[in-house]
Amino acid sequence: MTDNENLASGAHNLGLALARTIRRIRAFEEHARAAHARGEVPGVLHLSIGQEAVAAGVCHAMRRDDTITSTHRGHGHAIAKGADTKAMMAELFGRAGGTCGGKGGSMHIADFSVGMLGANGVVGGGIGIAVGAAQAAKLLGQDRVSACFFGDGAVNRGPFLEGLNWARIYDLPVLFVCEDNGFAAFTRKSETTGGAGASARAEAIGIPSTQVDGNDALAVHDAAVELLGRCRRGEGPAFLYAPTYRLDGHTIADAAPYRPADEVAAQRERDPIDRLTRALIEAGVTHATFDALDGEIEAEMTEAVRYAGGLPWPAPVDALSDVQDVGAPE
Repeated sequence: MTDNENLASGAHNLGLALARTIRRIRAFEEHARAAHARGEVPGVLHLSIGQEAVAAGVCHAMRRDDTITSTHRGHGHAIAKGADTKAMMAELFGRAGGTCGGKGGSMHIADFSVGMLGANGVVGGGIGIAVGAAQAAKLLGQDRVSACFFGDGAVNRGPFLEGLNWARIYDLPVLFVCEDNGFAAFTRKSETTGGAGASARAEAIGIPSTQVDGNDALAVHDAAVELLGRCRRGEGPAFLYAPTYRLDGHTIADAAPYRPADEVAAQRERDPIDRLTRALIEAGVTHATFDALDGEIEAEMTEAVRYAGGLPWPAPVDALSDVQDVGAPE
């Protein structure tokens, strides 16, 4: 189904909601990148520019009490799940008032209040957390669903096999979402992954897999609605395979010289923001609507940066406040 056909039923409200989310994700990361260049954001950033449709499509199909886990590239997932952008920016700035008190930073951003259980600097590290959350929901007799975002590189790590197998054995309500951007850090997937890839491995464990265009927010949303419904009805785990493309490098410091310029240019033609905008305009949404939306979002992100920069650093006395005390070694 084409982008326009997805809107033919008059689902303008959904389309505009998705457009707002993917634009907010893009604007947040562009402002974060600029703040990093000014020396205001410490450490490294992994941007999801070009991949926003997966986060928006899946999270718009979820309930607030559902949970997600993310990757080191997790800003988009947090925003799509409902995290406050001012608190998120404060976290990137390392300031008190951030979602994790300024101690998690970009790679470990979390917001339990909206069910965002955390980004993770360990590749595949969120899989076990999502499976655990799904098992808790099942044991408690709740109909909450967990969604786990991970990249194509994670399918070659132990947590992938262990997590999917556990979810299958216990028929847990978890949706595994593979954001396949074609690269494991700086290396092409074709050089690191044997066989038919992520979907085939999920199917081999007995988890049904659905493939969707990861740059089509509406298609991602429709697929997620179906799969999350299956999980919520107690039909076990599901797998969503969403090929996409990150338009920036692996990190903010990566110029990505390993990618030919014509490849990146071709992928820019598939930019999820531009695609959804064109579809909505052809369906009757005006350019003025998008101008107003972009103005609103720009003001939001400008305020987020101003707010974050004005907050104090975390107090030294709070350095160990979130560290588990396991007792003395003896």
